[in-house]
Amino acid sequence: MKTAMNDSNEVLVDCQNVWKIFGARAPAAVKAVSERGLSKKQVLKDFDCVVGVSDASLQVCRGEIFCIMGLSGSGKSTLIRLLNRLIEPSLGKITVKGREIAKLNAAELRDMRARYIGMVFQSVALLPYRTVLENAAFGLEVRGVARDERNKTARAALEKVGLADWTARYPSELSGGMQQRVGLARALAADPEIILMDEPFSALDPLIRRQLQDEFRQLTKSLGKSAVFITHDLEEAIRIGDRIAIMKDGVIVQVGTAEDIVTKPADDYVSDFVAGISRIHLVKAHSVMRPVAEFQSAHPHSDVNALLRTSPEADIGELIDLTMQSDRDAVAVVDNGTIVGIVTTRGLLRGVAGSPTREPVAA
Repeated sequence: MKTAMNDSNEVLVDCQNVWKIFGARAPAAVKAVSERGLSKKQVLKDFDCVVGVSDASLQVCRGEIFCIMGLSGSGKSTLIRLLNRLIEPSLGKITVKGREIAKLNAAELRDMRARYIGMVFQSVALLPYRTVLENAAFGLEVRGVARDERNKTARAALEKVGLADWTARYPSELSGGMQQRVGLARALAADPEIILMDEPFSALDPLIRRQLQDEFRQLTKSLGKSAVFITHDLEEAIRIGDRIAIMKDGVIVQVGTAEDIVTKPADDYVSDFVAGISRIHLVKAHSVMRPVAEFQSAHPHSDVNALLRTSPEADIGELIDLTMQSDRDAVAVVDNGTIVGIVTTRGLLRGVAGSPTREPVAA
């Protein structure tokens, strides 16, 4: 089951009102943004500067996979590079594990990246003259870890990604999907708490891509890691993410669970994005159920205790299956042994259509 946040709600990455402005007159543009609240178009017109990220705020919690998605030029790759200070923010504040990264000196920043933040790019950039094992151990080598220890750690990481039998091979002998696994193993070998993924699977064939998506989610969750995953594909974000941020023109338009975004899009831009997405496995019983009292008022002779039961997290597909198994046109939603709502056939249809969550009282 995907949740909005990890139960601890411990924030590992906190990005507050962050801007990134590119151009020769960026300092003046930043000052104008701060003092006059200029828009992206105004910054381009008045200062000939490009706003890569505009007033972005987000939080990533421990154990959460947070997807940032948008079309090319939306600012998503710029934003992820701000999170580990590969590029410097123009304005705003970013903290990682409670430390403001803009205030770290060069040695502290290297240590932060080496110990707490792993990153996997679309171009995995393996060293062609090194074996799979040596590539997976490279980050530990940079940190000065002894050969035997780093190789042992790298072997364990490669085993986690299914490459235990490929340690002596070279990158040229691997498929694209296998090379991405080596990149992930290299990140995991450093045992970071946070993994940043910048469109790592976008160049792969669809079947391999789906396989790696599932493997990445399962592995990240089983190891208790947190991740920020960049993608231009909403279906990939839905498949992987606990929460999703949608970006457009450098602005974060909406943040929420896949269910939130599909059923309650923030604007027409998000609506267009989700128009072709199936609701069957996204919309849950808690979003389409109606209060027990309302159902009983409309159906005074119906015994809710005789209905088939399911949990609040059951999706539309499960609810349809239950409805087809029953001679009744409703399913009881039970939480901690108590019936908390009723899903009717009409509610199911509204869920499939992506309509507002509350159905009218009249049956």
